[in-house]
Amino acid sequence: MESENNGISQRIFIRNMMCSCCTRLVEEDLTRLGVTVLEVKLGEATIIYDPEKISKKQIDTVLQKLGMGLISDKDEIVVEQIKQTIIELVHYMNNVDSIVRKSEYLVEKMGKSYQTLSKLFSKVEPITLEKYIILQKIERVKELAMEDKISLSEIAWMMDYSSPHHLSNQFKIITGISLSDFKKDPAAYKKPINNLY
Repeated sequence: MESENNGISQRIFIRNMMCSCCTRLVEEDLTRLGVTVLEVKLGEATIIYDPEKISKKQIDTVLQKLGMGLISDKDEIVVEQIKQTIIELVHYMNNVDSIVRKSEYLVEKMGKSYQTLSKLFSKVEPITLEKYIILQKIERVKELAMEDKISLSEIAWMMDYSSPHHLSNQFKIITGISLSDFKKDPAAYKKPINNLY
């Protein structure tokens, strides 16, 4: 935390910041509060504010109204970074090679062993890292199925399933419905990627 002429400069960590829209909303709402936003990235922001005029609680309240919030615990910060890495991998990269080697990708990006990351994730969250990855993959499958442009075989291949049958089985286990039932009313079964459990 550095002192600036008109306040303190601080890097804050933010939960549930999962897409580029979030960065714009955070910047707009914090600026409206009177905070100077120097930089916003997924999961964090560098800000300048006057603690005599604006409290950390006010900043947190603004973020909570956006469905986010401040994180100060080191383990929670790392877990939030793990989540963002998984979401980036599953939802935005569209690279089957990366999904196949998801553990290697995580290790490279986070600079810690997969076992360490997995243990930390389970310590902070009520599910395992592997289950979180599966939930994200199923949400991505829903998106791809809604587009109706690619076949089930192609979706299975893209999402690293051994076969369309394997994908269909896991989809039914996780969602409780078949892919064909999902396609009849996708809006009823789609979930936000930051609120899957």
